[in-house]
Amino acid sequence: MNESELFNDVARRSRAAAAALAPLARAPKDAALRAVADALVERAAEIVTANQADVARAREGGVAEAMIDRLRLDAGRIEAIADAVRHVAGLPDPVGEVVRGSTLPNGLELRQIRVPLGVVGIIYEGRPNVTVDAAALCLKSGNAALLRGSSSARSSNEALLRVMQDALRTTEVPADAVQLVPGHTRESVKHLMRARGLVDVLIPRGGASLINSVVEEATVPVIETGVGNCAVYVDADADLDMALTVLLNAKIQRPSVCNAAETLLVHAAVADEFLPRALKALADAGVTVHGDERTAAFDPAVVPATEDDYRAEYLSLDIAAAVVDSLEDAVAHIRTYGSGHTEAIITRSLAASRRFIALVDSAAVAVNASTRFTDGGEFGFGAEIGISTQKLHARGPLGLPELTSTTWVFTGDGHTRG
Repeated sequence: MNESELFNDVARRSRAAAAALAPLARAPKDAALRAVADALVERAAEIVTANQADVARAREGGVAEAMIDRLRLDAGRIEAIADAVRHVAGLPDPVGEVVRGSTLPNGLELRQIRVPLGVVGIIYEGRPNVTVDAAALCLKSGNAALLRGSSSARSSNEALLRVMQDALRTTEVPADAVQLVPGHTRESVKHLMRARGLVDVLIPRGGASLINSVVEEATVPVIETGVGNCAVYVDADADLDMALTVLLNAKIQRPSVCNAAETLLVHAAVADEFLPRALKALADAGVTVHGDERTAAFDPAVVPATEDDYRAEYLSLDIAAAVVDSLEDAVAHIRTYGSGHTEAIITRSLAASRRFIALVDSAAVAVNASTRFTDGGEFGFGAEIGISTQKLHARGPLGLPELTSTTWVFTGDGHTRG
């Protein structure tokens, strides 16, 4: 078979698996997830060996060490992946949940209930742990997972798939409920993006170029996970000690993730007092500040900021900064340059926090807290597929409920419509 025929065969088997998985109760799905977790630990050496081949190829290709670290698996990391799967098994099953219901005046009983999406295609980069996280969330929510990871992790992903499918064969969940898209070329990705009728929804997880490519080229409906140009706004009525603590956590606790702060906005009323402290603390932490003239006036080490700097998702020890004259100016900056992921306001004013929440247009808003909390695990949802910055179907962390659709069920007693 050619690549197109191979893909269609895999997609049809995914569709059959989704139909078999959808009506399963929680117990067999949880048992399957626990079997997968146990198998990952038992066969860790096999997975690590495959991963070492990926790491060696990455080193030969001159890949940066930070990216290699995201790729690398060892026994400890595999144990953590298995623990995450067990955690998903312990979460409530969203399938069958009644979203709302009522009895109509004519006596019909009406319910809206959660049902699986069907076949969920996921395109992602880099980290092989996403292979297992995505599979676990899809299985728990009654969906078949059709996965296309990065070619840089292909040996790891193939080993993880073998282990998961072997484990599923001992359970009531079909092994075909988790599959990899065949092939490693860009054409194989296109097959997935254009499999309308075979794949129900597509979720890209990665950088801006990947997400934009999927959104522009896919004919399958897309749930868009967005890049994270997150802003911290220090209001005129901020507790400046708190502001500094939150800023440093948001920027440097883990700078390579989408909920790290990439922009600092400071109200002019507190700039003289706050910025000297903030710029020194950021510099001491190794952060390069790209700022406007008003920010640079406080420190000659500030790099002049460009339009691209304010739009950037750095994912590094860099941050863009600007002084603003009002809360409204801060919001205007965020709406112009931000990505709609997470914005934080530091303020003691309830009125200011309420206005900020009402005016910014983002998936999450933090009040006197770090942007780093926008995360499915931190929100108590368990693992997540990603953070959605779009406005249709789901917004924010994509956990189990977001991997479902709904069905309307109405029950009567011989009711007919006049």
